[in-house]
Amino acid sequence: MNEFFDTISVNMKPATGLAHVSESQETFELHRVLPPALKPLEAISANFYWSWNPDGTQLFRDLDPTLWDICEQNPRLLLKKINKLRLWQRAADTEYVERLKRFDAKFNEYLAAKQHEASSPRIAYFCAEYGVHNSLPNYSGGLGILAGDHLKSASDLNLPLTAVGLLYRYGYFRQRIAHDGWQEETYNDIFESELAVSPVYDSNGERVTISVHIRGREVVAQAWLARIGRIPLYFLDTNVEQNSDVDRLITGHLYGGDTETRIVQEKILGIGGVRLLDKLGVAPDVYHLNEGHAAFSTLELAREFLKANPEANFADAVENVRPRCVFTTHTPVAAGNDMFAPASLTACFSEKFITSLKLTTDEFLALGRSDLSNNEEYFGMTPLAIRMCRSANGVSAKHGEVSRGLWLKMFPDLADADAVPITSVTNGVHAPTWIAPLFQSLYQKHVGTDWNEMVRDSDAWAAFIYRLSDAEIWDAHMTLKSLLISFIRERTRAKETGLLNTINEHEDTRRLFSPELLTIGFARRVAAYKRWDLLFTDLDRLLKMVDDADRPVQFVFAGKAHPQDRTAKTILQELMSINHESNWQNRAVFLPDYDQEVAKYLVQGVDVWMNVPRRPMEASGTSGMKAAMNGALNCSILDGWWIEGYNGENGFAIGDLEADLSDEEMDAADAEALYSTLENELIPAYYSHDERGIPAEWVRRMRNSLATLTSQFSSDRMVTDYLSNIYTD
Repeated sequence: MNEFFDTISVNMKPATGLAHVSESQETFELHRVLPPALKPLEAISANFYWSWNPDGTQLFRDLDPTLWDICEQNPRLLLKKINKLRLWQRAADTEYVERLKRFDAKFNEYLAAKQHEASSPRIAYFCAEYGVHNSLPNYSGGLGILAGDHLKSASDLNLPLTAVGLLYRYGYFRQRIAHDGWQEETYNDIFESELAVSPVYDSNGERVTISVHIRGREVVAQAWLARIGRIPLYFLDTNVEQNSDVDRLITGHLYGGDTETRIVQEKILGIGGVRLLDKLGVAPDVYHLNEGHAAFSTLELAREFLKANPEANFADAVENVRPRCVFTTHTPVAAGNDMFAPASLTACFSEKFITSLKLTTDEFLALGRSDLSNNEEYFGMTPLAIRMCRSANGVSAKHGEVSRGLWLKMFPDLADADAVPITSVTNGVHAPTWIAPLFQSLYQKHVGTDWNEMVRDSDAWAAFIYRLSDAEIWDAHMTLKSLLISFIRERTRAKETGLLNTINEHEDTRRLFSPELLTIGFARRVAAYKRWDLLFTDLDRLLKMVDDADRPVQFVFAGKAHPQDRTAKTILQELMSINHESNWQNRAVFLPDYDQEVAKYLVQGVDVWMNVPRRPMEASGTSGMKAAMNGALNCSILDGWWIEGYNGENGFAIGDLEADLSDEEMDAADAEALYSTLENELIPAYYSHDERGIPAEWVRRMRNSLATLTSQFSSDRMVTDYLSNIYTD
């Protein structure tokens, strides 16, 4: 599968004679002559392998630490903007050049490792967003980060996987909080930055494009390639001159626009993605649809089969397609799945495409209905995917159970939900990406550079963690916590703070936060079911904890509200404006524009990771896994992954699994359980220090968390589960 990947790498050459580059970027070549000793940095910066290797990241940061942060950790932009003197200073620095040589050798050895294709089917992975690194802003949240971690583990495990997505010109919005606490959105044109993506050319030197019939015309999309270690990630982009202005914006914004925009985006992803793989000569054994956005790919596969077998009918096509397709759902409620009005859908699909499937319009629309007797039901991408794929899975054991109940209506012949053919593969996160370099150095000191391979052996990993001393664990954590607090002070400092006191901006941050205080992190998308406001149900009780003279608590918040969700924006605004003559303004902060870089500081530096979703609406919850891998203790509702992860010693559970409650009753019970857990369990444990000045009970729980959760919830384990239970029929 990687033969074409290698060919593309060799054949990268810019097209000539192309106009309107400002409107339609043609290449992201560096156009910077580096000193000979630093030449390997160009190839290293073009592959995201560096991003999950601390020694690779450090090579770029050490070129110019200030500029590195100004460039938002984008190595391509850094190499473009850096002063020539700085480059030659590093080229003359023998220690730096030796580090670069070692990493370059490690990088090339990694890429050259022979792929064990016989042990794995060839996989095509489709997703609407990818969170590989914040310098590739092609994600909005958990789904994209999960997809990025999936690719990194597939690379580390050397699987024959090719990924397909869309390259959004304006990405997802950047968040700013106004002086009055209201969220404002801005969008950056990523084509005005420096992306580590390359245009794809065919053997004749022509740009690789595909076309999809949309709204009565052919829409062209060009292909780009991002290298995620050993994994090729191909993007489609409709911002090309052949298209009308409206069609150029199909890939304009991630999750932007109206219903019609979503439909046509998903046509480009699903139908266009299959056509792209065909054009590249990639012949997957398995198509993995990560969420329903890519479900139209199954229709394109059916169309291809029927074109090659004109005597066959659609039922024959389904028999051909289903064995090759698998589907992962990430949504625990019907309303969270893409649903389209029949008229909107048929307006975006030509009659020719529908008849090429040998279907009537009604039969076509029925593919997306959960209730086949209801001709008015909206077309759902999840029902389409379930019908057209041989396997469907949720992303935690509980989510699998919830999904079986949710889609029982699709299987009227089944007696109960347990028989619904939806399984589960619990999500995981990529340990080298999310575990702090300081902890990685500690692990390397004891077991060497291959510590991540030990993570794959849960027994060996647990035994190793229990050999570490309390002081080693606690000292590493306190250093990371101090780093987080320094980051908070820098991030919230503002020259002008407006007339209101808010927790996202301060003129003087020197007294803001203290590393000695219990620090609780709460960072996630702002949505009703996430219950951001549960903590504020009894404000007096909360502020009593914050103001406690002997055992105070401080909180750090981050997260984005959808631009059209005024309720969520109001929740944020109310959070910003809490004051009440307390220490709240110095012991609570909100970090705007939550992205992967902010997330790393948070999950690596807080003492506690809090999560309070309304059960059972948390499909998985990967942010808590990242925190656990850094020794933070989860304090969470028993939902999603935490049901599987919590053992009574490696964190804290809020409430129980009682399900027979109304939303109002559940909110009240969970609020009381949250306050009680904080007051009676969590705070006393943190502030109970031994003669060494170490909270021994707390460190015992940290050790248990590191030992039990790191292996169980790594993306290596997740991808291995997919390989064993999903990809291999």
